[in-house]
Amino acid sequence: MRQLLVLFSFYLFLSQSVLGQTVPPKKQWFESIQLRGYMQVRYNRLLETNPLLQCAQCDRSWGDNGGFFIRRMRLIFSGQISERVYFYIQPDLASNPSSTATQYAQIRDAYVDVGLDAKNEFRLRVGQSKVPFGFENMQSSQNRIPLDRNDALNSAVANERDLGVFFYWAPKNIRTLFASLVNDGLKGSGDYGVFSFGAYNGQTANRAEANNSPHIVSRFSYPFAVNKQIVEMGVQAYTGQYILTPDLINAGVKLPATRSFLDQRIASSFVLYPKPFGIQAEYNIGRGPRFNKVSDSVEVSSLKGGYITASYKTQKGKHVIIPFSRYQYYQGGKKHEMDAMAYDVKEFEVGVEWQPNKNIELVTMYTFSDRRFESFKNQNNQQKGSLLRLQLQLNF
Repeated sequence: MRQLLVLFSFYLFLSQSVLGQTVPPKKQWFESIQLRGYMQVRYNRLLETNPLLQCAQCDRSWGDNGGFFIRRMRLIFSGQISERVYFYIQPDLASNPSSTATQYAQIRDAYVDVGLDAKNEFRLRVGQSKVPFGFENMQSSQNRIPLDRNDALNSAVANERDLGVFFYWAPKNIRTLFASLVNDGLKGSGDYGVFSFGAYNGQTANRAEANNSPHIVSRFSYPFAVNKQIVEMGVQAYTGQYILTPDLINAGVKLPATRSFLDQRIASSFVLYPKPFGIQAEYNIGRGPRFNKVSDSVEVSSLKGGYITASYKTQKGKHVIIPFSRYQYYQGGKKHEMDAMAYDVKEFEVGVEWQPNKNIELVTMYTFSDRRFESFKNQNNQQKGSLLRLQLQLNF
């Protein structure tokens, strides 16, 4: 019996050791979870020339009665919990559902990626995540240079997200390049595949589906090297039926009994990453719901618009400095605002981002804006003005 016990003990020792080295225990799934995040604090009232100039889509603290404002407070939980399963959960602890209700907790992302092959070059993303439409929409607010996304493409999907299922494909080397464009401070969009295709509810993030037909979206975007520069070009489109729910319609507005409106767009993207000079430009056209003040109704009408951003990335010691400017234009409706509010936007911004270290960023930006935004209760509303905007961002 003693000999059997000795042999069994020796077998256990050999099974846990290789040439004198102890085999480490298998890593548990929860040991792969990572936590990171960022916070943005803003002030928009310096050198303000028109307190009636506002942009709810951009920043609810613009204009009259605006003050110091926590624009975002994000925590990101993520992890590759098995070879083919990755999860990502991002709550925002400073969500602002209105100009008077601030700092509510709300889910921004909650999805799982399921790899369909050993290299995870083919994968399915299931849950609430960004809809693959537009480079700047895909770009994290933590990485974007201007303080807010452009009106033209961001009006396609409020908060850039919705519930759905998306297929992504990209070769391993391109997935590595997508990651480096973010990690190297080149303001990349992240890894949303070379090709994507998916179906989603279409009512935008954190809102229930309102019909029986999903929106369909597809995107193709490919980065490549030109000498020492990196260029990325893309095209994307979506189509679906959007339902204007009662909470988004003022009494007296005329609209179809179904409250259903065609919602479709196509866009092109061009990015020259800042090494050191950068250009980012996008343009979209399409059709969607829009308020018509002549008939006091919401109708399907054409839309168009885009932007161009120029930047220059320089480094002095550990300090990264990025001066930039952006011009944007949009003419169309915003389906996620009251009465599918009609917009005509012309805006120019100039500013600089300063990163004294990887944890702190300060953006100073001067905005010249001409905005017409009209709904049933706010007609003939055109506001022009300028303002100096400040943002401190903490990365952790």
